[in-house]
Amino acid sequence: MAPSWWVAPALIAIILAGIAAALRLKHVRVAYEAHFQESRHERLFLAWIGFVVAVGVVRALTWAIHNKVGPFHDISMGGRHIHHLVWGILDLLVVGFLWVVRAATGEDGCRIWVSRVMSALYGVGAALTLDEFALWLNLRDVYWEREGRASFEAMALFGGMLALAVFGAGFFRRLVSPSRTHSPKA
Repeated sequence: MAPSWWVAPALIAIILAGIAAALRLKHVRVAYEAHFQESRHERLFLAWIGFVVAVGVVRALTWAIHNKVGPFHDISMGGRHIHHLVWGILDLLVVGFLWVVRAATGEDGCRIWVSRVMSALYGVGAALTLDEFALWLNLRDVYWEREGRASFEAMALFGGMLALAVFGAGFFRRLVSPSRTHSPKA
C-alpha cells in the first residue's frame, strides 16, 4: 500500500496519542482536570488540538507531494484524484451522526473517552475539509494557486474561533454574566 494512503492518518493518530499520553502524567492530569471541569469546554479544546495537529500534518504532506519529496503522491482511484476534502467530509459525517445519536457526547452515561476521541476527530475533519476550502469555493483545484489562499483564510478563521472558544471562554462567560464574580486565585 502506497505511503500516501496511511502516512497522514498514522501521523495524526501518533501525535494525538502522544498528547493523550502526556495528559496521563500526574502533574499534567491534575492541571487538565482542574481547568476542564466542564465537558463542553474540554470538547472544544480537544477539537482545537485535533484541528491544529491535522493542519500541520496535512500541510506538510501536501507540500512533500507537491515538491516530490519522499515516496508520497496524490491518491487516485480509477484515474480520479481523491482530495483530502473527501476524507474530511466523511469524518465530519461520522462524528456528526454519532453526536446526533448522542453516542459521543459523554453525557447520559456514555463513555467519556468516546466523547474525547470524537471531539479530536471533529477537529481533524474540519482541518481536512477547510484545507481545501478554495476547491469548494472555486469548483476547481487551486490549492497551489493564488486563489488557494482562501483555504488558509478559512482555516485561520475556524481555528481562531475554536481557540477563542477554548481560551476565552471564561472571559466571555463573565462578560455576558457579570453577576458571577470570581476572585482570582493567588
